[in-house]
Amino acid sequence: MAANELPLADPVLAAEALPPAPVRARLSHRGPALRVLHQPGFVLHSYPHKETSLIIDVFSRDHGRIALIAKGAKRPHSALRGVLQTFQPLAVSWSGKSELRTLTGAEWVGGMLPLEKSALLCGFYLNELLVKLLARDDAHPALFDHYVATLNQLAHNEPAPIVLRKFERALLRETGVASDFTFCTTTRTTVDAQQSYVLDPERGPRVAHAGDVWPRVAGKTLLDMEREDYSDSTTQMQSKLLMRFLLAYHLGGAQLNTRQILIDLTQL
Repeated sequence: MAANELPLADPVLAAEALPPAPVRARLSHRGPALRVLHQPGFVLHSYPHKETSLIIDVFSRDHGRIALIAKGAKRPHSALRGVLQTFQPLAVSWSGKSELRTLTGAEWVGGMLPLEKSALLCGFYLNELLVKLLARDDAHPALFDHYVATLNQLAHNEPAPIVLRKFERALLRETGVASDFTFCTTTRTTVDAQQSYVLDPERGPRVAHAGDVWPRVAGKTLLDMEREDYSDSTTQMQSKLLMRFLLAYHLGGAQLNTRQILIDLTQL
């Protein structure tokens, strides 16, 4: 058995803080069962299950997005009632190998400021993106770390439009659908900052033509986005429209409820 594996009979290990050093999953196989202990994670969404339980959608660092049943979590004196909150770093434990596993423990590990006002709404937008674009049981540790950093940036009142653009781009990159913004598929050369382009969602940038229905962006915008430089006001405006277009395409028509609220209230 590997050093990071535990038999099911072993006691639960003490949780470690996140951040700065996230706890790696400790897991083992014994027959058909799987047990994971103290995995860094966040609740993305929850909804009632029967009279006293919840089903929670969790984004974990080493196991990706998973569904867990939290038995008895709705009971008045359940220790889980105040723990299973969104945007709170948790050490999560579960067992089972089916699509719906059983939550066996969750501890708040602290270390992050709460989201308030518009930052809170931005946080719900991030969660909705993850629920709708991440496949279950597909680990994305780099994206998890980016999510933690994004929540911290929002909590510290960094400019929300820029923070969101960076996360949207990271999400598409991590899920394998982001093209290289620096390479023009028409000329087979590097994007020209002075040229006008449209972005084919499947292939990448191409030179813009009259009659294009896709959003038209400057080459400079694409180059700025690739290096995460949003200091230019034109880049900020064009990147907002471009990411809205790309997300709609990759969502296949699914609506983002929080995106529309953000558009209506803050024009993000």
